[in-house]
Amino acid sequence: MVKLCWRPRVDDDATGKVDGLLWYKDLGNHLYGEFSMAVIQANNLLEDQSQLESGPLSYANSGPQGTFIGVYDGHAGTEASRFICHNLFSNFKAIVSEHQEISENVIKKAFSATEEDFLALVKKQWHSKPQMASVGSCCLTGVICNGLLYIANAGDSRVVLGRVERGNRGVTAVQLSAEHNANIEHVRNELQTLHPDDSQIVVLKHRAWRVKGIIQVSRSIGDAYLKKAEFNKEPLQSKYRLAEPFHKPILSSEPSTIVRKLQPQDKFLIFASDGLWEHLSNQQAVEIVQNLPRNGIAKRLVNAALKEAARKREMRYTDLKKIDRGVRRHFHDEITVVVVYIDSHMINTNSFNAYPFSIRGGIAPASATS
Repeated sequence: MVKLCWRPRVDDDATGKVDGLLWYKDLGNHLYGEFSMAVIQANNLLEDQSQLESGPLSYANSGPQGTFIGVYDGHAGTEASRFICHNLFSNFKAIVSEHQEISENVIKKAFSATEEDFLALVKKQWHSKPQMASVGSCCLTGVICNGLLYIANAGDSRVVLGRVERGNRGVTAVQLSAEHNANIEHVRNELQTLHPDDSQIVVLKHRAWRVKGIIQVSRSIGDAYLKKAEFNKEPLQSKYRLAEPFHKPILSSEPSTIVRKLQPQDKFLIFASDGLWEHLSNQQAVEIVQNLPRNGIAKRLVNAALKEAARKREMRYTDLKKIDRGVRRHFHDEITVVVVYIDSHMINTNSFNAYPFSIRGGIAPASATS
């Protein structure tokens, strides 16, 4: 009965479009405004996943309405990011139904449930697919509901707010998410505090700080080999196995969270994987969104990052675009962008802009299937 009450809106561009390695949705409507999405593939198989769900946020008929945004930056494989894309929102809705509210605690419980489900899958497939223990994903989510914005992040994806002050024609970038990358000093300090007896908890390797000399992020969903000692052994590949045993998880799946009351000056949000922020600053990104047309804006952000990646390698952008997936990863990381515009009138009056809508980025390209 519940499923019959929520029929996601279908239109000619409901699943996005594909142009080579680029997947994009130029412009669509969510409950409180418009949105744009884009994903550029770089790996042999697409490891970035994303979604936007606008409509009921619980399984209860009288539950809250809102917009849910997720960006999942996978590493060492596709399985974790895809699992999150298929399960996190369902877990979130179930927990909202159980608690009859949306809160930071509810979002953390959804992360925890998704982590537990994935680690259970890793254990089930340990002998047939031991590489599943090395697969993980950063996880960034946002929820807009009842005039509030909830942000939760585990990893180094980022959400930036574009804010326009009254009487000011410019736009100010406000980073809302905390990042968990060992290249950030306070993250290294946090790891060293949590693991005081481990002098090798962070190691400088290949000009980057890495947890145990392997991975840059300190929080993720998945990466079972750094969370449960039972997976730190054969048949897992030797490059992932640690020489010394560990007795408590090295990485965490708990996200850092914030709640913000949306103001009329808050105009849009940019959710993006680390691949974008490697090449564009927060301020550069918000100025692109503020100054260019909405239609196709996520794709424009991706292109701006690619042009900067080409410049850094002293090559032409047109030549970079000719490089196929796999080899492309040597020039730039995969990039996922979701731009969410906020209509303050709809937020304040709690009036809705669109029918329920569901879309997943990065699903459509044939190269993304395994």
